[in-house]
Amino acid sequence: MREKKPNNFPSPNLNNLQRVAIDHKTVIFIAVGADPEKAKRRYLEQINSKFVKK
Repeated sequence: MREKKPNNFPSPNLNNLQRVAIDHKTVIFIAVGADPEKAKRRYLEQINSKFVKK
């Protein structure tokens, strides 16, 4: 029987990313030089769209 190999997913280097705090317990990382306010707005829109009934 063949032995199953584990999946290897390399972690991104956080030194190359910019930290954006959404609230006191949520943080996202974006590319350095990207607009943090735009990233925060897009994140909140995406999360809120999950809870809005259509």
